[in-house]
Amino acid sequence: MAHAHQHQHQHQHGKLSAHAHDHTHASDSTPNGLPEILDLDAALFAPHLTALTGRIACLAGDDVRHVVDLGSGTGTGTFALLDQFPTARVTAVDSSPAMLERLASAARDRGLVDRVRTLEADAGAGLPGVVDADLVWASASLHHLDDPGTALAGIRAALRPGGLLAVAEVDGMPSFLPEDGEPGKLEARCRAALDGLHAQRLPHRGADWGSLLMTAGFSVEQERAEPWELRAPLPEGAGRYAFLVFERIRGSLDGRVGADDLAALDRLIGGGPEDVRHRGDLVVRSLRRTWMARPVEQGMKA
Repeated sequence: MAHAHQHQHQHQHGKLSAHAHDHTHASDSTPNGLPEILDLDAALFAPHLTALTGRIACLAGDDVRHVVDLGSGTGTGTFALLDQFPTARVTAVDSSPAMLERLASAARDRGLVDRVRTLEADAGAGLPGVVDADLVWASASLHHLDDPGTALAGIRAALRPGGLLAVAEVDGMPSFLPEDGEPGKLEARCRAALDGLHAQRLPHRGADWGSLLMTAGFSVEQERAEPWELRAPLPEGAGRYAFLVFERIRGSLDGRVGADDLAALDRLIGGGPEDVRHRGDLVVRSLRRTWMARPVEQGMKA
């Protein structure tokens, strides 16, 4: 999955950058936590991501040479797709120069610099110089655009005839606490407050992408909703992942949840016995929705 801007980019909906976690709008005190969240998400859910890219590969076919990663963020999708398609090159598109530099540095460290090109672009206005792509991957990014129809038209123009568009979206904030009892209720209240915030800032979050894709001239070949879940024994980094998510949402919830809930959130990241980094009942649950689609040939209907 499921997405990255630093704080100064987060409300520029017309630009495309990976937000695997829209629920984690940065507070001013933690402007740089999102890259680590994205990397931890990829590490924790690596088997799920491998399965998803494998499903993409089955649909895309053997002759994939050029992949476009829209809203590439730290490059989790880029590198997963490079592994899946060993003869392909990836154009990583993001509106954040800092994220692209981080991705380029990771490509150099992995010896993949010859297979990765970075492109700083506002995908809402098209993809300059990108043509004949075999596969476009858009993970937790399209909903950030003011006009998804225009962006999808640009993606359609960038794809070769018969090329594949793979869209993935995250269904809001992941959950970490037991669903029964007060911890689960606290998370539910936080999620509801964040959903209200996102409804104002990200009007296309949770959109019916199947309908939007068909309206934009795509034929949807596959649509799925998949629960990604991790339970004990949790992989290394799960506690840190939960801590960073709660730390980042805490600043967004001032004035949106009650004082008791804010105090409970503070205890979850406060270093004491309730801190998520020390809890024995931690789980990681996230719902991912995916759509696989191809451009419809002229003269044909989806």
